[in-house]
Amino acid sequence: MAKLQAIRGMNDILPEQSPTWRYLETCFARVVQSFGYREIRFPILEQTQLFKRSIGEITDIVEKEMYSFDDRNGDSLTLRPEGTAGCVRAADQHGLLYNQQQRLWYQGPMFRHERPQKGRYRQFHQFGIEAFGMAGPDIDAEIIQLAAILWRELNLTDFVALEINNIGSAEDRRHYGQALRKFLESKSGQLDNDARKRLLSNPMRVLDSKNPAVQAALSDAPLLADFVNADSQAQVLQLQHLLRAAGINYRQNPRLVRGLDYYNNCVFEWTTESLGAQGAVCGGGRYDGLVAQLGGKPTLAAGFAIGVERLVLMLDSLQKVPDSARQRIDVYVLVVGSNLAEQGLQLSQQIRDQYPHLGVICHSGGGKYNNQLKRAFNSGAGLAVIMEREGDAETPLAEVKIRTLDDAGVSTTVAIGRCIEKVGKFLGISAS
Repeated sequence: MAKLQAIRGMNDILPEQSPTWRYLETCFARVVQSFGYREIRFPILEQTQLFKRSIGEITDIVEKEMYSFDDRNGDSLTLRPEGTAGCVRAADQHGLLYNQQQRLWYQGPMFRHERPQKGRYRQFHQFGIEAFGMAGPDIDAEIIQLAAILWRELNLTDFVALEINNIGSAEDRRHYGQALRKFLESKSGQLDNDARKRLLSNPMRVLDSKNPAVQAALSDAPLLADFVNADSQAQVLQLQHLLRAAGINYRQNPRLVRGLDYYNNCVFEWTTESLGAQGAVCGGGRYDGLVAQLGGKPTLAAGFAIGVERLVLMLDSLQKVPDSARQRIDVYVLVVGSNLAEQGLQLSQQIRDQYPHLGVICHSGGGKYNNQLKRAFNSGAGLAVIMEREGDAETPLAEVKIRTLDDAGVSTTVAIGRCIEKVGKFLGISAS
């Protein structure tokens, strides 16, 4: 019988990988909470219509990538492909948005059926923040600043770059789309099949093409900036001023449009070249029309999402995870002989209670002294506490040996009542 394996593009996170994830999750939670953002959690499964109405039906996500199915009641359900729509739905449903300002954050898995590649999977993970009820550009600057602080905390500032653009209002983009369609029709011979399809349905999606030939055809295309209304221009100019005042460097990218239809005015991406080809690790912007689009009252909004897998790759490849974030075993308790399991478990817990920051393993499963000592060395522990006796005596052990797990192998025998104190002296620490 063939072994069962994980679904393609849905990866296991193994014990040697999880410390990077935990370190990243801890840093993110600490930074967002320092800015006053509160955590919200919402289901991974939503009505399909939520994503069609928010993301846009003429997008790659909705047309090609969503995991959608009919349940037993005939309702069309979808595994969430992104977090903003679900956050908006949850916040509006529970009355968090009515005449209120909210700063919310979330994390968790998302799902898209696309070709798995380095840092991009069919089940992937995102951190996200969403701010509701605040006009720009100060809240726009805050969410960009929050990302900048996260890069600083992760020691990644030198490896990411900020790009921003002004995509104006929906009306601005409608006029621009008409001009862009007319231009692209004159270049139809240079477009691939995907670009020709997008030309008919949503010409701005052609700007996202990764095909070099299509990008070459776009070299003299009309610019969205020429169609943006004056109010939006003034707001983004003020945002640029705030970013400069905060010491945040940026580059204006007139081709940046983001892949979701709900954005307006300022959009941005943080990109990196440390993973090979340049790619986005964080993207967001304003989406002032989305709450109303999903049936709520008009609500100003802005936010971003961060791809966790790509940050994990960056942190590991650049060796930016501190040793203190790695799981560490400090003490290994050997239990050699009969009728010592109970006493071994008790002593191990007493060490944990006195030194809560230590990692302590109590050997289980029996075995000879040499085999247990080998496991102690392999655990990475710095110290072994050796409980050993011959025969089947029922009386508690009176003495233990404490030994350093290094080439020197310095050891001493102490009364079991002094064991905890001696462990602290060997490790140079004091009890809590």
